[in-house]
Amino acid sequence: MILAVGNTKGGVGKTMLSVNIAAALAQHSRDVLLIDGDEQASAATFAQIRAEQPIKNGFTTIQLQGAAIRQQMRPLAGKYGEIVIDVGGRDTGSLRATLTVADVILIPFQPRSVDLWVGGQIAALVAEARHVNEKLQAFAVLNVADPQGSDNADAAAALSAIDGIEALPFVIVRRKAFPNAFSSGLSVLEQERKDPKAVDEILSVVDALYAQEAGNDYQDAAHRKAG
Repeated sequence: MILAVGNTKGGVGKTMLSVNIAAALAQHSRDVLLIDGDEQASAATFAQIRAEQPIKNGFTTIQLQGAAIRQQMRPLAGKYGEIVIDVGGRDTGSLRATLTVADVILIPFQPRSVDLWVGGQIAALVAEARHVNEKLQAFAVLNVADPQGSDNADAAAALSAIDGIEALPFVIVRRKAFPNAFSSGLSVLEQERKDPKAVDEILSVVDALYAQEAGNDYQDAAHRKAG
């Protein structure tokens, strides 16, 4: 499957999600490619740090931008079992090219009005892409969410109202485990001292996106390797 993780709004944690999803798939013995399609190149920087870590189940990271994402996808899809594309932050040629080749786009939102305002914009891009990519599925997830309070519920209701995008029924909470792992080139599944709640949240995303496609339960398998 080709999974895009992106939004037209920056600062929503898409790179954090991308690297954690790629790592979870790799722990499930998948041959995984992570494509950094963002001009900020945060995923590529993460990969450089990660290269210094003794990781058993790794994944490959490359940088592609613009039309090259679309042009290179066929040979890459034939080589890798799973492809994750970190893209967006704004409406770019890279994001539009990715939407024409992806099977699924995961759209993270923070539970803030300024983030939710772009829901209509990304929904319009998804609808436009479906004219040439009919198979494209779109899911939204609340990311970097508050551990408590009413903002999450209000934001979830707003996401559910966006046409053409399905809101996942859980949130990813703002936890220190995520930036701590990221700064070390690791996923939250790979930290020596794991945060079980952070692990469960990432595996819930992977399970929701991949379990039906794989015909098995990614979450249970990944838990056995992460535990």
